[in-house]
Amino acid sequence: MRATHARQARASWNPARRAAHVTVRTRLLGAVVGLAGLTVLIAGAAAYALQTQSTDARIDNSLSRAVEVLHITASEGPNPDQGSKARFTSVADVLEKAVQMRGLTENEGVIALIDGEPRWIASRPVVLRLEDDLELLDQLRRLPTDQPVELRTVRTAMTEYRMVAVPVKVGGDPSTGLFVVAVDRGAEVASLGSTYFTYATIALGSLAVIAAVAWFVVGRLLSPVRLLRDAARRITESDLSERIPVSGSDDLSDLAVTVNAMLDRLENAFGSQRELLDDVGHELRTPLTIVRGHLELINARDPEDVRAVQSLALDELDRMHRLVDDLMTLATADRPDFVRPAPTDIGRLTDDVLDKARSLGDRQWQVTARADVMLMVDSQRITQAWLQLIANAVSVSAPGTRIRIGSELHAGRVRLWVHDQGPGVAPEEEQRIFERFHRGRADRTGRRSEGAGLGLPIVAAIAAAHRGRVRLERWPAHAGPGSVFLLDLPAIPYVDAKRLERPELVEHR
Repeated sequence: MRATHARQARASWNPARRAAHVTVRTRLLGAVVGLAGLTVLIAGAAAYALQTQSTDARIDNSLSRAVEVLHITASEGPNPDQGSKARFTSVADVLEKAVQMRGLTENEGVIALIDGEPRWIASRPVVLRLEDDLELLDQLRRLPTDQPVELRTVRTAMTEYRMVAVPVKVGGDPSTGLFVVAVDRGAEVASLGSTYFTYATIALGSLAVIAAVAWFVVGRLLSPVRLLRDAARRITESDLSERIPVSGSDDLSDLAVTVNAMLDRLENAFGSQRELLDDVGHELRTPLTIVRGHLELINARDPEDVRAVQSLALDELDRMHRLVDDLMTLATADRPDFVRPAPTDIGRLTDDVLDKARSLGDRQWQVTARADVMLMVDSQRITQAWLQLIANAVSVSAPGTRIRIGSELHAGRVRLWVHDQGPGVAPEEEQRIFERFHRGRADRTGRRSEGAGLGLPIVAAIAAAHRGRVRLERWPAHAGPGSVFLLDLPAIPYVDAKRLERPELVEHR
């Protein structure tokens, strides 16, 4: 199974697959450049449409003014100084005057036709030569003269015109004239297009700059992710010491901190697992060896020998059972439901623990203090830890000696203690007594205490689950032998929720 997982892991890191894989950096860069390009495109298209609309409005406004000027010229006559008495007598005179009076702008042209033939044209400096576009002249000849004057768009092979054609008639002259002003709209739009071609060129250059800057910025932002990837590749079952360097205070830095914390937990868990397996192997091997040795040497024909071996085997199996129970307790200490706090009367709990402790040995039992308060603790786990400390005190003290227990509130914390009159703890062992499978000396002769050495670690685990701790208090030398073990827990008060939900009503009269 492990080999299969290893092959799958190697397959997942196939270089060919990695080469075809699009990185997050590339996808983010594509998204940034795509969004910027779309923004530039929409802005350019909208500006181009608005400019085109503005150009058409300007052209139409110029053509409308040309019609107004023609009407004014026709009404004022050939000599405005003479007033309304001077009138035009021919269509040719009106058209000549109108062509002379028309001031042409760039890309604008003028022509006057009489009976469909060009009679007056713009001066030579004018660029737009309407008379040279035969297709336009042919369309002008076919225009009806009895319809209202209107602006129109005419397309020919040469260009696209925006124009106005005004029929001209003079009383007494049978000729029909046509005054035409046209703007080369194609040239106007082409000049606008050249402007936006420059805009597009600058926009492409800006996108290139954005892409370069985004590549650098995204790379900096994703550097914790790359470090996370590289660290994950270097992590193996036997080496969990890799950590990700953290710099900055953004979300990705928080991710690196979170992953480092996860690696710390995994390393601690795997270390505890290895330590547990080593310790269990060592502790279980001894009783198994003892049982096996006695079974191999047992004399089946000797009833006394059989009973002795049976008693020894059952005793060793009981010890193994207690060891497994203790290990199961420690294995579940990190679970959220290891402790289940509930409202607990600490004073009553103190008395209950004393009653249970009396059966552990012939000692002078005494309660030196009692905290009469209701707190949120797991009474069963606290009882388990407290009795374990008491059992240790019994194991290191002589019959008839005094063992004191007590509880008190101090600075927002609750303290539960056990004080014995045993030989005390050697200074060199004070830091190791809470380690798993460590057996302290039971007396000053150096004899080691019995048991697997899991009692105090269980007490420490129960205290930690209550967000507290257990510690050894130094006992003054002049006070005699002995030691004090102290459970120091936060005092979380119990609030009667029902009393808050249903406050008592007092009638005032």
